[in-house]
Amino acid sequence: MIDLRSDTVTRPTPAMRQAMNNAIVGDDVFGEDPTVNKLEEYAAQETGKEAAIFVTSGTQSNLLGIMSQCDRGDEYICGADAHTYKYEAGGAAVLGSVQPQALNFLEDGTLDLDCIRESIKPDDFHFARTRLVCLENTNSGRVLPLSYISEVKKLCEEYDIACHLDGARAFNASVKLGIPISKIAELVDTISICLSKGLGAPIGSVLCGPQNIIDKARRIRKMLGGGMRQAGIIAAGGLFALKNNVARLSTDHDNATLLATGLSRHETLKIDLSNVDTNMIFLNIDVNTARDLATYLEDRGVRISADSPIRLVTHMDVAPKDINQVLNYFDDY
Repeated sequence: MIDLRSDTVTRPTPAMRQAMNNAIVGDDVFGEDPTVNKLEEYAAQETGKEAAIFVTSGTQSNLLGIMSQCDRGDEYICGADAHTYKYEAGGAAVLGSVQPQALNFLEDGTLDLDCIRESIKPDDFHFARTRLVCLENTNSGRVLPLSYISEVKKLCEEYDIACHLDGARAFNASVKLGIPISKIAELVDTISICLSKGLGAPIGSVLCGPQNIIDKARRIRKMLGGGMRQAGIIAAGGLFALKNNVARLSTDHDNATLLATGLSRHETLKIDLSNVDTNMIFLNIDVNTARDLATYLEDRGVRISADSPIRLVTHMDVAPKDINQVLNYFDDY
């Protein structure tokens, strides 16, 4: 199958599997798993942060980022379509008693700075205390400009609140911009990085930030049942991904451009090539057509979502020959 539903469907390469098989392990709850420790040290070094913590998922990483910087009854500001708000089962509100204040994204995937400022609550006991702003990079495949993130950080500093980045695909952003991930991470207090999307690891994310925040996050991780024992087996996959699979993300971006350019021949798909920054393409068609198209492609060995708009995602298990095959099927549809 050619699976374009998400970059979460990637499978570990033989070299990654070998690294996992050879991993030296210990009890991570005791801090004694050397492979987990190496992963956390490497992630902190790459992002330029004091410390990092290895967790099971991006959802847990974002939750720790919010709960370690907000208390019960506090508030965080985010996008109404942001992963932290819309796709993580309301965890911050349910488990952390942290109220989300959701704002509409602008067309470029940013939050309006004036809207952020107006949403920060005054110091009044009638209101939840605004303690955090959450950004997302990339946002639907679009890269946030460094200048924008810097402006958000300045605004946060002005009001003495923190800034968290859901950087599930931040390495895609750094590769697109041609800069190290640390240049993005230095503009926020904490950053969550997913290892199991474009980087190709089978499981896991890391939260990177100041030592005191990561210490608090480690306590919360245990509370949430996220303390793992001989976790070096899966950490080895993440460490391999960070060391070997970052630069190759440019190939996924090239494949997305190849796919988008080919599909743009079909005017009914309404593809805006200027929005194809990294590895995502969106097809703006009605839901009934989306379902018919998904069924048609499934019968030919191609998996896509049946949503509207349809999101197509390129990744390490999709080659240029696969892109050309998909384009042929679209031409015949």
